[in-house]
Amino acid sequence: MALYITDECINCDVCEPECPNGAISQGDEIYEIDPNLCTECVGHYDEPQCVDVCPVECIPKDPNHVESKEELMEKYETITAALG
Repeated sequence: MALYITDECINCDVCEPECPNGAISQGDEIYEIDPNLCTECVGHYDEPQCVDVCPVECIPKDPNHVESKEELMEKYETITAALG
C-alpha cells in the first residue's frame, strides 16, 4: 500500500529528502507522494521514513493503492533496477 499526504501537511520539507525512492515532491499546495514510486521504504528501511519524521502525522496508508509486502518489494526491485 502506498502512502499519501493529507491536507494537514504544513510544507515543512522534512519528508522529501528522507524518501529513498524520490516519491515525494512539492505539489500545488502541499507535498505529494507518487504511488508508483512509493514502496513504504520496503527494501530500504523497516519503517517508512517520511512517517517517522513528519511532525504533524499527516502521512497515512493510501486505501486507493493497496499493495502487499511482496508487491512493494517487487516495486522496489523494479525501481532500483531502472536506476541501474
